[in-house]
Amino acid sequence: MQAGPGDRTAAGPHAQSSLDGGRRPPMNVPTTQPPRFNLIDEPWIPCIDRAGQRRELSLAAALQEAHLMREIAGESPPVTVALHRLLLAVMLRVYGLQDETVWEDLWRAGKLPSEPLQGYWAAWRERFDLFHPQYPFMQAVDARAKPKSVGTLLLDAASGNNGTLFDHHTDADSLALTPAAAARALVAMQAYGLAGLFLPGATFTSAPCVAGVIFLVEGNTLFETLMLNCFYPENRFIPSGSQDRPAWEMDDPLLPARTVPLGYLDYLTWFNRRILLMPEVRQAGVEVSLMTMGPGLRLDPLPLEPMKSYRVDEKRGHVALRFDEDRAVWRDSSALFRLHNSGYRPPQALDSLANLVLDGLLDRHQMRRIMALGMASDQAKIEFFRAERMPLPLEYLQDAALVERLAQALERAEGVAQQLWGAARTLATYLVAPNQDTGEGRSAQREDLDQLMGGWDIQRPYWSRLEVPYFRLMEQLPSAGEEALAAWFTLLRRTAQDSLERVLAMVENGPRGYKAAVQARQQLAAGLAKALPFAEAVSSTPTGG
Repeated sequence: MQAGPGDRTAAGPHAQSSLDGGRRPPMNVPTTQPPRFNLIDEPWIPCIDRAGQRRELSLAAALQEAHLMREIAGESPPVTVALHRLLLAVMLRVYGLQDETVWEDLWRAGKLPSEPLQGYWAAWRERFDLFHPQYPFMQAVDARAKPKSVGTLLLDAASGNNGTLFDHHTDADSLALTPAAAARALVAMQAYGLAGLFLPGATFTSAPCVAGVIFLVEGNTLFETLMLNCFYPENRFIPSGSQDRPAWEMDDPLLPARTVPLGYLDYLTWFNRRILLMPEVRQAGVEVSLMTMGPGLRLDPLPLEPMKSYRVDEKRGHVALRFDEDRAVWRDSSALFRLHNSGYRPPQALDSLANLVLDGLLDRHQMRRIMALGMASDQAKIEFFRAERMPLPLEYLQDAALVERLAQALERAEGVAQQLWGAARTLATYLVAPNQDTGEGRSAQREDLDQLMGGWDIQRPYWSRLEVPYFRLMEQLPSAGEEALAAWFTLLRRTAQDSLERVLAMVENGPRGYKAAVQARQQLAAGLAKALPFAEAVSSTPTGG
């Protein structure tokens, strides 16, 4: 059992932060009825149970009943990620789990034992009160910050510089959040806050989960998901020192002033923002419409995030895989399994899974899933959220040759996509300049070609049709091998041809269109012969016009 609030080693009970003149100011609410919302007891974590029903659980229930829940279902991928990280921080603190024997005992039990949790809640209960007058959960005041709409806290809301596509709230709107919604927004902001200007001479810095896809291994229950993502050996990637603990155990999470986490628990609960919710007791209950927010702790240098996937660039160092609006994550999925390749650093959970398989704690023939979660941002603006799921056959974690075959399948798909683009370029060229091959008449201008091809968007249907078959390939490749690869190559060829034919159906009839279509089909046939194994590339060329 971890020490309670009486054992304070980082900062004494009277320690002061330079910007708040004390630990916490009194809340601006009636003193006769101070609001309370203890995250241990109050429902606020959205989950899907094993029957498919949506339920909101308290922090205690989410952990105690994790074996009865299928998954966490936040209102956005960043919220889902932040809630996982919070639960993982509690689990690691309460159960340790740095020892494989402890992990194995919990895994075989199939659920989390209640006694350690109950002891922890008893020791730290007041620190989980969202509106505690001195220690509000994951909050701190910045005296420089003026009260503003709580909409600023919502990553999916339009506020300030962050205008989103489907949200039409503005800073001037009277937006009010329930305590449950405010708590979710709070933990999400601490994990996903973007860099930007606060005041002259003071800036916000990016939170740990920004700038990269977060990967979580998914089990059959929430308990399994948490267990499969919480086994981190000591002193790896983010070492844990003797002072390491989650933010809520610190009298002042901003002290000691630091740019390097005290350890993994400090990192999981990193205080990226000084946020202070301002609750109001209204007739309908407690609501939050105002808050203050200022910069918190700065990570420097930015550590390698254990939940991200990196490739190693000679000049740029470790480069995290990011979401791309035009590129699904599965197209880069082979990199996730390159556990022993110096050019990559996959998510640490996969490395841990490989060790569990090697030690016989997990069957290498099991099928798990992996979630890719997060958002894409640019210049302090959120562009989109995304959540993807992929199958995760554990055999890929033990067989490097199998990973190479999967990489080959993806490389062939990329090669075919390039040839498809080339055929479309040829089609556009001959539509714009029919005499391109004779040198007579006008030449095709790049701007004209780009405009014409932009309307076709020829690669989008190609890739969208490959996603489900690729997941099937991932599942079949360990057992079917070359047969599965051959079927994949055949599918690539057929999908490319179908994609070109879809565009050709939109092309005008007549000599110009017919000539352009012939040239495009010939271009694609030649390109497929280069991009695919010869036996799979040989096929009759479509004759439609």
